[in-house]
Amino acid sequence: MMIEKKPKYIYGLMNILGFIKNDKPLAAKQFENKLNKRIGNLIHFPLQHRKSIYFDDENYRDLIYYGYTVIYKIESEKILILDIFKWQER
Repeated sequence: MMIEKKPKYIYGLMNILGFIKNDKPLAAKQFENKLNKRIGNLIHFPLQHRKSIYFDDENYRDLIYYGYTVIYKIESEKILILDIFKWQER
């Protein structure tokens, strides 16, 4: 199984990291590294996180990370990382 990060997720992450980086560049790098590690663990435990509250489908999941929600979809051969946003934005 592989992980594919979709453009909407990448764009959202870059915005978040840019915001964090303005105040604390090191914190932005740590945030990204730890989040990538959590996403990497999805290969071994794709059902670890709750069913998404934004989709009525068991294959969509919400990974919660420091107040941010990462929506991902489990497919037969890959995991699609679809979006990241602050929970207050939805």
